[in-house]
Amino acid sequence: MYGKTTTTKTAEVEKKWVVIDAKGLVVGRLATLIAMRLRGKHLPSFTPHMDDGDNVIVINAEKVVLTGRKRDQKMYYHHTGFIGGIKERSAKFILEGRFPERIVEKAVERMLPRGPLGRKQLGNLRVYKGGEHPHAAQSPVAIDVAALNRKNSRSA
Repeated sequence: MYGKTTTTKTAEVEKKWVVIDAKGLVVGRLATLIAMRLRGKHLPSFTPHMDDGDNVIVINAEKVVLTGRKRDQKMYYHHTGFIGGIKERSAKFILEGRFPERIVEKAVERMLPRGPLGRKQLGNLRVYKGGEHPHAAQSPVAIDVAALNRKNSRSA
């Protein structure tokens, strides 16, 4: 007969910790890899309704690269809630501002499913603008994203 389909139970989930150095990496390509890791799609035991992905730490988020003229032309919009209250910021403004890690966070957030599960999976992402992170105790495994595909990295 055929093999049985198994579903992962909460007790069986084993979360790994991975660290990614974002220096010189293209934002969109980095975000797809992170989103896949957070959801657990890289595992053979992937279950769509479970949070069975890894914990991902991203360092050097201020050194990410946007291709083409996106650094100047890409706009991030938000609404204040008041009439005519739409605000826009360029990617360059955000990257040179106080919280450049938000570029990576937003890119990943928009690749995850909306809803309670997506919000929980996004909680497993930690992004830091510098090269330091406070998660050394979890002994994260480093992933070299640039070596996976030559298009993943670009010089600024």
